[in-house]
Amino acid sequence: MVENLLYKAEQLENYMTDFFCKLDVPLEDAQRSAEILLAADLHGISSHGIIRLYTYYGSRLKKKLMNAVTAISVKNETPATLALDAGNGMGQVAGTYAMQRCIEKAKTSGVCFATVSNSNHYGIAGYYAKMALAEDMIGMSFTNSQPLVAPTFGRTAMLGTNPIAVAAPTQNEKPYILDMATSIVPIGKISVYDKASEPIPAGWGVNAKGTITTDPKEVLAGGALMPLGGPDIMRGYKGYGLAVMVDIFSGVLAGAAFGPHVAHPATEQDTANVGHFFAAVNISFFREINEFKLDMDEMIQLLKNAPKAENEERIFIHGEKELEKAQKYRLEGVPLMETVVASLQEAGKEVGVPFDLTPIGKR
Repeated sequence: MVENLLYKAEQLENYMTDFFCKLDVPLEDAQRSAEILLAADLHGISSHGIIRLYTYYGSRLKKKLMNAVTAISVKNETPATLALDAGNGMGQVAGTYAMQRCIEKAKTSGVCFATVSNSNHYGIAGYYAKMALAEDMIGMSFTNSQPLVAPTFGRTAMLGTNPIAVAAPTQNEKPYILDMATSIVPIGKISVYDKASEPIPAGWGVNAKGTITTDPKEVLAGGALMPLGGPDIMRGYKGYGLAVMVDIFSGVLAGAAFGPHVAHPATEQDTANVGHFFAAVNISFFREINEFKLDMDEMIQLLKNAPKAENEERIFIHGEKELEKAQKYRLEGVPLMETVVASLQEAGKEVGVPFDLTPIGKR
């Protein structure tokens, strides 16, 4: 059984901020990027959290493959659309700016769609979709990523995990927050199993020959993830289709890289040219907001109170588990595997920001 060390959320966030600042990221941008990485760990999405601090961000910043200062420029703009260039900067900074602008435009236009090109990994997609909730809007966020997923019947990684996130407000129930990869799992999940020396479930990935494997090392070394659904017999072509859809909006429409053209973080290319897509829908332009929120409550209640399967006690709505986990981790500590802590300690020495935080417990 792998043991996790528990750390205070604020300490991890402050450490990541210091780490980014040491690599010349401006303080405000470092704080925002740290906040979004921490949000991943808090919500149990450890594959997109602090585990990537050095392996993606620190490594690329040190190699000058990603700019520490995010110089965002406007390529095109109308009252209801926005096309941005992130200047090969921090994806979290560009993503937050794009969604903020999207929400502001939707206040007067009813809806707004925004694209971002020339960006980098931006963390969890759900963070940006949730930004719209405070304004009683529906938020959406897509992003592409380096090729990690084989198309149905393929054996070579051609598409990213290409997540889809949608958030909708409610009156009394927890908000609906969908944040899902269009692959069966994110690549970070495979890395988590690899670090834990545990086999992955059959159907998560294929080896270099395109054969389903349970060895995470075979997926990471020349293999590929499978699309949502897995093999064709489980209708994995639907996940494959969704991944292509995300790449159309995030890559092709944004004028960013797409498919196998998105640079892998380990390459020595100058830019990854990741693309993002955002949307904000002002509900009040369609109907009275409180009526919408009450109907959302009713729909969620109908689902949660539906007859349970045998031996099941609870039906969840999307985002509910993650919100409860975040509350728990805020109180009890954020769990990090000992192997992750060791890698942070090594990276901290290299960058000059020692990871000397004291765990508050074990689990």
